[in-house]
Amino acid sequence: MLTIASDIEVLARFGRALADPIRCRLLLALREAPAHPSDLAEALGISRTRLSNHLACLRDCGLVIAIPVGRRTRYELADERLGHALDHLRNAVVAVEADKTCPDAEARGCC
Repeated sequence: MLTIASDIEVLARFGRALADPIRCRLLLALREAPAHPSDLAEALGISRTRLSNHLACLRDCGLVIAIPVGRRTRYELADERLGHALDHLRNAVVAVEADKTCPDAEARGCC
């Protein structure tokens, strides 16, 4: 059973991974299918060096794993449930955005 401290750490790691748009794009790409870094860099339109830094962050957060395939490395989500979690999180945020229940949301800059 997780403790409150470990729950917070897990959520903080996930938040750190989602804090950058490139890492979000990487997670969404890997949700679709495992991929090699060169393919990911091309699909995202970024340099391999920049991609490497983001993949290292996602590995450190425990969200992706690197699998050696011959002389190359393939990346994939560490657990298929992460793809479902990304879908659920996105759907929840979209639903909340569409259902702003705060009557003064625009005036207060909230919700």
